[in-house]
Amino acid sequence: MTRISLRYSLNGISFISSFTISYSAMAITTRYYSSYHSNTPISINGRSKKHRFTNKFENIKCLDDAVNLFNQMVRTQPLPSVMDFSKLFKIMINMKHYSVVVSNFGEMQKLGIPIDKVMLSMVTNSYCLMHRVDCGFSMLAIYSKCGIPFDVVTLTILIRGLFAENKVKDAVNLFKKLVRENICEPNEVMYATVMNGLGKRGHIEKTFGLLRLMEQGSTKPTTCIYNVVIDALCKNGNLDVAVDLLSEMKLKGIPPDLFTYNSLIDGFSKFSQWEKVRNLFFEMVNHNIYPDIFTFNTVINGLCIEGRVKDAEKVMRQMIEKGVEPNVVTYNVIMDGYCLRGQMDRCRRIFGSMKDKSIEPDNISYAILISGYCKKKKLDEAMHLFLEISQKGFEPDIFTCNTILKGLFEVGRIGAAQKYFDEMLSARIIPGPITYCILLDGYFKNGLVDEAMLLFYKLERKREDTNVDLYNAVIDGLCKNRKFDKAHDIFKNLSLIGLHPDVITYTIMINGFCLEGLLDEAKGLLRKMEENGCLPNSVTYNVIVQGFLRSNKISEMKAFLKEMNGKSFSFDSTTVTRLVDIIAEDSSLLDLISDFIPENKKLLSILLG
Repeated sequence: MTRISLRYSLNGISFISSFTISYSAMAITTRYYSSYHSNTPISINGRSKKHRFTNKFENIKCLDDAVNLFNQMVRTQPLPSVMDFSKLFKIMINMKHYSVVVSNFGEMQKLGIPIDKVMLSMVTNSYCLMHRVDCGFSMLAIYSKCGIPFDVVTLTILIRGLFAENKVKDAVNLFKKLVRENICEPNEVMYATVMNGLGKRGHIEKTFGLLRLMEQGSTKPTTCIYNVVIDALCKNGNLDVAVDLLSEMKLKGIPPDLFTYNSLIDGFSKFSQWEKVRNLFFEMVNHNIYPDIFTFNTVINGLCIEGRVKDAEKVMRQMIEKGVEPNVVTYNVIMDGYCLRGQMDRCRRIFGSMKDKSIEPDNISYAILISGYCKKKKLDEAMHLFLEISQKGFEPDIFTCNTILKGLFEVGRIGAAQKYFDEMLSARIIPGPITYCILLDGYFKNGLVDEAMLLFYKLERKREDTNVDLYNAVIDGLCKNRKFDKAHDIFKNLSLIGLHPDVITYTIMINGFCLEGLLDEAKGLLRKMEENGCLPNSVTYNVIVQGFLRSNKISEMKAFLKEMNGKSFSFDSTTVTRLVDIIAEDSSLLDLISDFIPENKKLLSILLG
């Protein structure tokens, strides 16, 4: 037994609690946790006996059933075992009714019903799943009060909860404290939790470092641990390092599995390295690891993103030949591929073939079709599909509603857009920041500046849905409607309300200065954003180059061309068009431009004939 203190900080307030930990308890792992709640009958005196409530547990279909059973259990005499209550809690957690678990636990405490370690860990986990890790930490006091030592399972739950709330520093500090002060020996699950939390948030070096640290301890890396690191590397684009880890696994006799290959195939397909995808595919089959639906869907998605939708359909036919039936995700990916290319007839054909295969389209299927029709400005077809969703009993999601709202504005149907937004509110579809940005953008693009500003001021007073994206929409709309002074005032006041301009904000303002002919101010803002740690991107440079081209400041443009070359930025279509017009009048400028960005010379030469 040992006494330790854990410090946890929340919103600037530190909590310090002391608890007694039994080191023997720390050996309890997730395997124990899972077996504790298994459906296997418990053995008493060598005979098997099922829980009294087993049949009733199996009949739970909804939350009301679970709550009614709980109320029945607390009135039963003698009381059901703690395992029966834990079994019910597990069902509620699987149904994602975490707050009910917490509430029922509080009722058990009031009634003095016995609790145990597993139940405490389930309630702690419920708090964390509710994104209330602060309440999860408060559970440690109940452990202590009840004389129940918390173990590696409990601490892993809390670390996972911190990561879920993006409290990365707190999660890492807690893990370091546990290791440094020898509070507990991290098991495979805890290592995987920390590495997964870091990897998903882009901390690749720290994730990789933990793998090497783990190799030095008593808990050695397994296939699962390598998979976490490989997946993080692939998602971050570090594919060569990921392949090296695959080779390392083989050398150490740690067998890669389906997840290992799926991560690598996903990574290489996103970078269009199809030869490596093909090699990995055959390698996994040679190791008797057969591709699943995720493997095929990953390859199909990669092909569709690249625009190779016909090839994606070929892969779908191959997967059927291999005995792997396409699912709704497969069809959705191919539909989306055709929508991105504006080929709505082919998209509709895939939608029909999905129904022919008795695969029921889901919300995403309809959302893809609706989005495709909106992009083609075929709003009647989009609205017809929207009504079809309701008739089939689907709940339209905010993404679909936003798509239709945007489409109505783009074809100038302002009244219909406003009516549709009111219907969204009546249907209790809660608009988010993206919805309000669509409304603002729609008003501004249709010259309804006053309506846009009334909405903006209303949102600003509420301060609920205001973020930098919303301010970007307002600043951009004002600039394009030649209300630059007002846009500039809003931009200057951003810091006063605790918002920091991003690269989009700066680019919008630089474009605004250029449109007003204030080129020195535009150049000054470009330098200021760099000083503020906000790096300009290709769009920023194209915008300022276009501004100088409009004012025929060709010689002053040379500095920006040199910077673009150094950052490997290329011209966009608008910049190319303006350059073609100017070079047509003075062909010597072609050599000037190619001195800085040679790869654009060929394109300009072709356009100039």
